[in-house]
Formats: sequence, structure tokens, C-alpha cells
Amino acid sequence: MYAAERQQRIVEMAREAGRVDVLSLADVFNVTAETVRRDLTALEGRGAVRRVHGGALPVERLAMEPTLTDRQSKASAEKRRIAARALDELPDDGTILLDSGTTTWAIAQLLPIDSALTVVTNSIAIAATLEARPNLDLYLLGGRVRRRTGAAVGEWIDQALADVRVDVAFLGTNGFSLDRGFSTPDQVEAAAKKAMLRSARRAIVVTDSSKAGQEHFHRFARLDEVAMLITDAGLDDETADQLDSAGLDVARA
Repeated sequence: MYAAERQQRIVEMAREAGRVDVLSLADVFNVTAETVRRDLTALEGRGAVRRVHGGALPVERLAMEPTLTDRQSKASAEKRRIAARALDELPDDGTILLDSGTTTWAIAQLLPIDSALTVVTNSIAIAATLEARPNLDLYLLGGRVRRRTGAAVGEWIDQALADVRVDVAFLGTNGFSLDRGFSTPDQVEAAAKKAMLRSARRAIVVTDSSKAGQEHFHRFARLDEVAMLITDAGLDDETADQLDSAGLDVARA
């Protein structure tokens, strides 16, 4: 196979799977990892992919923020495992904040039926899931609702959280990396997440490993501003060790 043919196939695979990794591509094409890295560098130069740690993403994936419906069906098993692991971090009869997102929504769905927590959220979906739970005190943060994500955003959230302190905030993210920390494509979503971060005694990011290495336009937290990352077993050992060395507690469910 000529290099041009291999590179075209790499782009197709990236579009089909959402991302590609160097070692798997080397096995598929029976070439060295260095050859694959050169292919990815060439493709990035042509604007076909974006290099990330250990692989690459198709540019189409970076161009548009996925909707809540789109995200529901992706990595659903991993998200439930992450959510189950997150339950170990719940305070006893304390206060938690659940950011809008499919992994935080999974946490809401798995909350013990006898839980007496106070729950704060900016998510319509999470509020609808929890509103009938008699043991919970539920607070819904107001603001403009982004239909793409079902999240309330804007200055009202800043004002509502300014005088609030929660025990644990569970935050979602569109991407995380060693250099940039946690990021999201939308400015107002990033501002809402920053307000949540400031309101929390302890902040935990919950996200599947497909977000590793992704860097979006708006950073909302440095690694040292987050106590813990809960992700799935797909996060490679090298990245997990690097994050841990940077002071971030990493749990892989």
C-alpha cells in the first residue's frame, strides 16, 4: 500500500470511529509506529485530522459540539461504570452539584433510592430524573437553556452560586490534556463550569477516556483545580501516570 492510500484509509477510519490511535494503526497496516506518526503529521498538515496524545481525531469531530442526544448513545457502558465509581465519592447526607452532561446524568440515575442528599444542577434532564425523589432536596439553577446540551447557562448561575458552598461538584468536560487541563467548546458553558468549581469544596471531573488529549477553545479548569478524574479503563497507563504525577487523582472504572 502506498503512503497516500494508507493515509486516505486512516482518515476514513478516524471518521468512522471518532478517533484513531498510533499502535492500532501500526498493527492494521503492518508498519512501524513512527511511520504512522509521520502519516498523522502529514494529515494534520493538510487539515484532515488533529493530532492528540497517542493518536488523532477527525477534524469533523472538533468542528461541532455534539448534542445531548448524540452523546447519550456513545460509550454508554463506560459512562455507567464511571457513574457507579463516582457514587463512592458521595458525601454522607451532604450537598452535591451535578453539571449538565450524560455522565453526570448517569450519576443521577444511579443515586441510591434512600439517599438524603441535597442536589444542585443546571441540567433539565437531571432535574427531571430527580424531581420525584422524596428524600432529595433538589435545586435547579436558572438561566438561558442551551438546547444543544440542555444546560442552563449565563450570569444567573454565577449569581446563584456566589454564596453557595457544596461538598462535591461532579463536572463534565469535552476534553482534557496534561498541558491544557479541562476544556469545552462553548464560552458560556465554560463560565458556568468555573462558577461550579468555585462553589465546591471538592471538584471531580467525570468523563469517558475518548476525551483524553482533546483540547477545546475554552479552558475551565487547570489540573490543579480539580481533585479527582474518574474515567474508564480505556485511558492508557502512560497518560494516567502523567496526570497522577501532576497531582490529579485518577480513577479508572
